Amino acid sequence: MLRITALMENTASEHKSLINEHGLSLLVEDGEYRVLFDCSAGSHFLYNAHKLGISLEGLDAVVISHSHYDHAAGFRDFAEAGYTGARLFVGPGFFEKKFARDGIRYTDLSAGWDETFALSNGFPVHTVTGMEEILPGMTLYQGFPRVHAEEIIPDRFVKETAGGFVQDDFSDEIALAVSTDKGFVVIVGCSHPGIVNMIDSIHERSGEKIHAVFGGTHLVEAGDERITGSVNSLRSDGVDVIGMCHCSGLHAEEMARDMLGSSASGLSVGDCVII
Repeated sequence: MLRITALMENTASEHKSLINEHGLSLLVEDGEYRVLFDCSAGSHFLYNAHKLGISLEGLDAVVISHSHYDHAAGFRDFAEAGYTGARLFVGPGFFEKKFARDGIRYTDLSAGWDETFALSNGFPVHTVTGMEEILPGMTLYQGFPRVHAEEIIPDRFVKETAGGFVQDDFSDEIALAVSTDKGFVVIVGCSHPGIVNMIDSIHERSGEKIHAVFGGTHLVEAGDERITGSVNSLRSDGVDVIGMCHCSGLHAEEMARDMLGSSASGLSVGDCVII
């Protein structure tokens, strides 16, 4: 049985004692294995886990989908709270500084910690390239070809390199696929390379049916045509359940529910899905 619990998400649920904020943190439990997928923006996901009676001791792995603060900055709080020992999985270029650019103004969107911090706090750092099974039935995917032209990364997202600022291609973005008897359940952070690009690539590389997708699809800035096209593309690929949350945008989530009914299953803080 696979259980995915939202320790942090943008929206409140019926559990009113929990804190919701812009960020994402999901606890993925599959049999004996427990993986923390993203650490949100700060310590509030730890508070929420405590309120939910969930222990974050003894995790098998910590996976951070990409290095934007709303997915990665809370790792500092996690480590400083004394959690240690789990393997930390990131994508290539994770530790490059990331910014949002507006003319001559740059806003730092980075994680706020580096590899030395992770290592000094007892977290072995492993960089994933291509695809890699990290636990039985759990595989990370990285490197998503930009096939669908409508899935554009906004120009404002840049990263700082030795040669100066360049547009961020989000080569550090990784996704987690969990094998179930219904097919793969894919968990994504923000889907900056494009949610359809990502799902197409995972399906082609694995040869597996994609049963469900949960996480951020970064459709918050998309128009109705692109949202409709994305949902239809996923459905045509055989995806049964689409669980948009975080940066998907409330409008995209509502459109998905209108199109799919109960097959659209979002996540608010404190919610869980069981497959």
